[in-house]
Amino acid sequence: MTRKAKIERKTKETDISLTLNLDGVGPSRVDTGIPFMDHMLELMATHGFMEIDLKARGDREIDDHHTVEDLGICLGMALKESLGNKGGIRRYGESTVPMDEALARIVIDISNRPILVYRVTLKKSTTGTFDIGLVKEFFRALATNAGITLNIDLLSGDEPHHVAEAIFKAFGRALDQATGIEARLSGNLPSTKGVL
Repeated sequence: MTRKAKIERKTKETDISLTLNLDGVGPSRVDTGIPFMDHMLELMATHGFMEIDLKARGDREIDDHHTVEDLGICLGMALKESLGNKGGIRRYGESTVPMDEALARIVIDISNRPILVYRVTLKKSTTGTFDIGLVKEFFRALATNAGITLNIDLLSGDEPHHVAEAIFKAFGRALDQATGIEARLSGNLPSTKGVL
């Protein structure tokens, strides 16, 4: 079974084309116009064993906010679509990943109860020219549009690049776990309610 989705989204602020294959083997092709986000999404795809083909352009002459948020919207929409009725998935995923001094933990519930809990505090707000606060906006948009409960905790770390890298890698790994197929479910939903 191959779980794929294709999202095209064009607004006055951004133009995004995304294909997501949850069961892909890569390599991913990511071109967002924001080199830092290209790097983070490539890490996420690699460590989450997914394949992403992404081309995005946005009004970066203003700043990166619209593009980063809309990337989260599109990835969330693609995730929701690729999972279909969610039959047979494990539903929950958790990963804790180090990157040098940084240690990030991600916990996911594919529950159709969208919320982001983001416990990340940093003294420095940029890495290069990238506003590290946009990582929160990316994951808020993703969680809302995917319909997932997403907890992001920074357990240690102060270098923004290392922190972001640990977060994106951990998210990829936790998502791979949560979207993985559990044979014992025989295609049924992992819920006592019978619905997610």
